[in-house]
Amino acid sequence: MKDISISAILDSMNGDTAYMTDMWENCVDKKHKRYTRSKFSDALNVMEELGYLKKYGYKSETSYTKINFIDTADQIGFINNIIFTNETKIKKALEQLDSKKIFIDISKDLNAHKFNKYALKDYDLFLKSIISMFGLSSSILFSIENNINSELKKELKLCHKQIKEFLDESNEILMHYRGSNERIVLQRIINNKIPEPGFLKI
Repeated sequence: MKDISISAILDSMNGDTAYMTDMWENCVDKKHKRYTRSKFSDALNVMEELGYLKKYGYKSETSYTKINFIDTADQIGFINNIIFTNETKIKKALEQLDSKKIFIDISKDLNAHKFNKYALKDYDLFLKSIISMFGLSSSILFSIENNINSELKKELKLCHKQIKEFLDESNEILMHYRGSNERIVLQRIINNKIPEPGFLKI
C-alpha cells in the first residue's frame, strides 16, 4: 500500500471542479512521480467517502467537485455516521472472529501465513472497516490542522478521541487469547495499514 496526501489530491483540482484525468496528471508524490491511475482512482473513491468530493460522470468524462459543509453540525454529523457504520461492522466481525483462528498456519519466520477460510470473510470485513477508520482519523487530523473554526476543531478532536479509544478496545479484543505468533502477524498487518496524518493509505 502507498500513502497519498489529502492536500495533494485537493490541490490537483486547480479549482472547485476538475476532471479525473486532469487531477491524476497534476497529482504527484514526494519524488514528483504520478500514482498509477487505478491507485489514484481508489484514492478519489476514499475522498468521496470521507466527504471531500462528489463524483459526476462516467469513465473518461468523470469529474469531481469539492464539497463544503454548511456548518459544524453537518460536518460532525457526517463524520459520526461514518464512525457508527464502521464501529458496527467491526463489532460484528470481532464477534465472529472471537473463537476462530485467523491463520491456520504461520511460517517460522512469520513472513508467510495461511488464512483460515472460515475466518476470512469476517477478517476481511474487520480489516476493511479498520482501514476506513484509519483513513477517517487521518482526515480529521488534516482538518484540525487546516481549519480556523475553533468550534469545529473542538468537535473534531472529540471525534478523533472516540475513534482512537474504539480502535484500542477493538485491538485488545482481537488479540485476546491469541498465540504470540498470530498476535505478531496480525499487529504487523494492521500497523501497515496506518497512514501518516493527512494522508490516505491506498
